[in-house]
Amino acid sequence: MEKVIISPSILSADFSKLGIEIEEVKKAGAQWLHIDVMDGHFVPNITIGVPVIKSIRKNTDLILDTHLMIENPENYIESFAKAGSDIITFHYEACKDDKKVRDVIHQIKGYGIKAGLSIKPNTKPESVYQFLNEVDLLLVMTVEPGFGGQEFIHDCALKIPKIKQNAPNNIIIQVDGGINNLTSKICKSLGASSLVAGSYIYKSQDYKKSIENLMQ
Repeated sequence: MEKVIISPSILSADFSKLGIEIEEVKKAGAQWLHIDVMDGHFVPNITIGVPVIKSIRKNTDLILDTHLMIENPENYIESFAKAGSDIITFHYEACKDDKKVRDVIHQIKGYGIKAGLSIKPNTKPESVYQFLNEVDLLLVMTVEPGFGGQEFIHDCALKIPKIKQNAPNNIIIQVDGGINNLTSKICKSLGASSLVAGSYIYKSQDYKKSIENLMQ
């Protein structure tokens, strides 16, 4: 089994020392950095925007895994791409129809970066089968997006093998929500290749040990 990609979510980091927090997870073995962008409309919370990503880009060579939980993602792709995102993932549910989903995927790829598509807990995996050959990453939410520290919804993880069965071999299947040393094993056994973890890493006393636990 290939090593799973760990993408620590900075939503759970201490923002008063964000640069140090990012350097610490890098030293601890993280390959990516998950950046949750929320607009207060698509989800009931507001987080960070383009200026923070620009600042992070100047200070790390980690892969910036930007997750847009926003309405009208097409209006912001250029800004987030130019800010330094290596991957931009947007929500299937944020688009009014399948054409819009496809347009946003192509828009992201037009900047020479990876395109990801995410589905919320109540969205059936069948809804996105038609896009699996076009995206680089499919993100399965195992909590309702909007806040960190929520409990893992086991039924959502059962979407992973269905997606894997219908996707090309090189697609990254990422899981976000309630990931810890136990739920990570469930997701990996079902076929996940990337795990987003916030609280489990950043609220721990030992980032390296936490990341290693997720990778085992």
